[in-house]
Amino acid sequence: MKQQFEKYTAEDLAVWSTLFERQIENLKHKASRDYLAALESMNAVLNPYQLPHFGKINEWFSKHTGWEIACVPGLIEVDEFFELLSEKKFPSSTWLRSKDKLDYLEEPDMFHDIFGHIPLLSNPGYSRFIHQFGILGKAHKSNPEILLQLQRLYWFTIEFGLISEGNELRIFGAGIISSFHESISSLSGSGEVVHHPFDAEQIIETDFCTSELQQNYFVLDHLAQLEQTIQILSKKYAHALEPHSTSI
Repeated sequence: MKQQFEKYTAEDLAVWSTLFERQIENLKHKASRDYLAALESMNAVLNPYQLPHFGKINEWFSKHTGWEIACVPGLIEVDEFFELLSEKKFPSSTWLRSKDKLDYLEEPDMFHDIFGHIPLLSNPGYSRFIHQFGILGKAHKSNPEILLQLQRLYWFTIEFGLISEGNELRIFGAGIISSFHESISSLSGSGEVVHHPFDAEQIIETDFCTSELQQNYFVLDHLAQLEQTIQILSKKYAHALEPHSTSI
């Protein structure tokens, strides 16, 4: 599947520009410094003035952390997802929401995938984490229990992760980064939102809901904890790869 860039319309560009400009203003004092720095570093190929051209973004990545965007029609199977990440390919939709649905989506669109996920892949440490995460998931793709735990880790970090910077909470998860409302509610001090210290063991045993704003968030002390978590889980799951196991 390829991005058919020539089929985008003026309305698509207007939607992209509206979403990008609104969210970057909203995130000035909410997003993590690593995300904001990454977005700035990609300004030549990722900005509000032009729709994201996957070929140009891939070319940019070829000179940096080596990722590339893989076009997908929408949500994909878990094993295909891990396979792509293990090859340093990040799946992205090519469709964009309409102007009358700026804040409601049933599944991720190009704004979520590109604005939310892609910038931090230029961060070397985060890039290693996502790649290692994909390799770990691929190795255990025949083990439903481990895959469920990895999906929970993905949800509470890559999609809805928060990080502590100084004495402030900041956002790095793509699901929050790309959502105007959740980028506000996730940092709220209201009683409905709970901020938990980052704990990998707790995360992989915590269920999540995909149909409403989150109420539970886990807070990293620093991005390096993500790579450390992969090392811990790799050791934890090593027994599943022993000869007696049915996993690959």
